[in-house]
Amino acid sequence: MGSDATASVTVESINPKVLKCEYAVRGEIVTHAQRLQQQLQTNPSSLPFDEIIYCNIGNPQSLGQQPITFFREVLALCDHPALLEKPETSVLFSSDSIARAQQILSSIPGKATGAYSHSQGIKGLRDAIAAGIAARDGFPANADDIFLTDGASPGVHNMMQLLLRSESDGILCPIPQYPLYSASIALHGGTLVPYYLDEATGWGLEISELKKQLEDARSKGITVRSLVVINPGNPTGQVLAEENQKQIVEFCKNEGLVLLADEVYQENIYVDDKKFNSFKKIARSMGYGEEDLPLVSYQSISKGYYGECGKRGGYMEVTGFSSSVREQIYKVASVNLCSNISGQILASLVMNPPKPGDASYESYVAERDGILKSLARRAKALEDALNSLEGVTCNKAEGAMYLFPQVRLPEKAIEAAKEAKKAPDAFYALSLLESTGVVVVPGSGFGQVPGTYHFRCTILPQEDKIPAIISRLTAFHEKFLNKYRD
Repeated sequence: MGSDATASVTVESINPKVLKCEYAVRGEIVTHAQRLQQQLQTNPSSLPFDEIIYCNIGNPQSLGQQPITFFREVLALCDHPALLEKPETSVLFSSDSIARAQQILSSIPGKATGAYSHSQGIKGLRDAIAAGIAARDGFPANADDIFLTDGASPGVHNMMQLLLRSESDGILCPIPQYPLYSASIALHGGTLVPYYLDEATGWGLEISELKKQLEDARSKGITVRSLVVINPGNPTGQVLAEENQKQIVEFCKNEGLVLLADEVYQENIYVDDKKFNSFKKIARSMGYGEEDLPLVSYQSISKGYYGECGKRGGYMEVTGFSSSVREQIYKVASVNLCSNISGQILASLVMNPPKPGDASYESYVAERDGILKSLARRAKALEDALNSLEGVTCNKAEGAMYLFPQVRLPEKAIEAAKEAKKAPDAFYALSLLESTGVVVVPGSGFGQVPGTYHFRCTILPQEDKIPAIISRLTAFHEKFLNKYRD
């Protein structure tokens, strides 16, 4: 019986949408890196390097970034309220973290972080997030528009489920893109409609390119439902100018598109001449109200300076939809009961951190600024190193956590990749891993202009590791080019 049951489920008989779904940042190269890591543990001298350095995914704390003290103090007190009754707590914890924990617990039914919450999230925490959005943007925000999620990803899936009815429905996505979007579009049975960012202008988003791709999709019978914009960009690291954002809002308004604004890197800005503006702020400043533009904005506790990836917290702010559609969004959210409470608490803290005059304010600012300034230095060091390599060009990392350099590969390397049945940039990334232990993701996992080759590298390894990464990468690249030079 067991063998019959096993035979009835084959790769050919499972949902074909699952087969179409790919997620490169945890794909083949990372799996191979994990095997090599196990090999190092059992036989440390068996490889030409002594450690694996994971530059493949935005996972800050796995690479040594420390959590923000205030956030973790509040979370600890909320998870174990009995601490609030102990006299030593006032010595071990800051007074404002104690006060914030008491305030949060008062909004949780039963004061229990182990209990289910409302499917949109705890009302008091959504109130705090709405207040944080209003303070950030200078325009009102409503707690009823907030859906707390386990990171931004479930919110993206929620909207794909809502918008995609068949392969005849399309979503405009940037290329290169974060593969969550291509994967979720595939899983929910839609069509990805690519628009190419302009590498020559620092990964610029051109409205003419949006119009061209929209018209092309429509000519093929595809109903384009939505436009995805990632700002700051992943994997490309650009920060959109305000005027460009206004053009994007106008485009969505004129074409009847839902604007899906991935804004999870809003704290990660590394250049003085750019600043983050939410798309909601831009739309409201243009005079567009809720009835004018359906807009979904995403934020996550996994990025920024907080890097709380494993706590799985985030939210989507949903505006511009009718009440009947909102009921359907809520219904889909309620199928999952609720997002985890630790993530909900951290999402409220991220949007309402300590204020001037609070006991933790100075230490919080020191931790926040220390992390962000260090990330800026790391980005610059890696960017300069990549641009010094033969045949490599790398745009400036204005924001986010990544660099996406273009590598001009020799024809012999491209032929060797074909023989190995690998994409050329995957062949390069695999060779880099096996020679140096440095893990990057090939550009083919994000999409790129045909005939160009890239890789994504995070800026997250701690500063004292950056020189080693640069020296390993430099030595490997020279050796690789010499081996395959035309």
